[in-house]
Amino acid sequence: MAYRFRSVSGWGIVAGAALSAVLFASADARAAGAPFDDMAAFKFSQAAIGRTVGAHEFRDRSGKPVALADLRGKPVVMNLIYTSCADVCPLITHSLINGVELAQESIGRDTFRVITIGFDARADTPERMKAFARAQGIRLPNWDFLSADAATVDRLAEETGFIFFASAKGFDHLAQVTLLDAEGKVYRQVYGADFEPQQLVEPLKDLVFGRFSSLASWEGIVGRVKLYCTIYDPSIGRYRFDYRVPIIVGVGALTLFAIGFVVARAWLRHFRPPGGGRAGGRRFPA
Repeated sequence: MAYRFRSVSGWGIVAGAALSAVLFASADARAAGAPFDDMAAFKFSQAAIGRTVGAHEFRDRSGKPVALADLRGKPVVMNLIYTSCADVCPLITHSLINGVELAQESIGRDTFRVITIGFDARADTPERMKAFARAQGIRLPNWDFLSADAATVDRLAEETGFIFFASAKGFDHLAQVTLLDAEGKVYRQVYGADFEPQQLVEPLKDLVFGRFSSLASWEGIVGRVKLYCTIYDPSIGRYRFDYRVPIIVGVGALTLFAIGFVVARAWLRHFRPPGGGRAGGRRFPA
């Protein structure tokens, strides 16, 4: 059974106290069999945030080459699995399906990409990845299943803070979904085999709509409105655009403008000389 971080409140950033297994912190450590404690594993994973992932090359389900560099320009949701896993990898994948469906519905099908990579390089061939995708019932657009050689998998795991090692049952590994921004940098880690869809959608909203985008452009303004007005409604289990937010903001802005206008007018009246610049019917001397 694969070890995993259990998710807690927030959108996927968990406290060290929530970690529940001993994990390995690097490829060298995996080979040497040297265990690290839970907090070291968590720090290893979190240390990947802000790191740019290399332009690695893979093969898709049809055997065609795919390079991570070709996916730049849009956020990428990435997870690593091994196809012979009978329990946790399918569970992670189904949690990801729920999150991707919700994200595509709420922020757009073509606004981000999803890639699932087989980390068991000897067994996870394009044919096996294709069979795995079919077995999980995945028919969503913009979702690729990729294979790579062992050296590429190890480099990618190091860059994204993903930990895996061989065990009697196949592999033990970190249950982790990694979000890359449009430039290929690690933006967020989502932990747990059964994470909530919002844990994926919320950081994707940041990346797609641009929480940190400039308000100097119309696109930046529209993106910021979508970011804050697209909210999750637990009663329907879906995201929706809340029109109350822009209405409240608009009413508030108009109210402030009206108050400012009244104050400015009163100020001008108070300091304007009586008679429009005249005193006692006579002009002020120059």
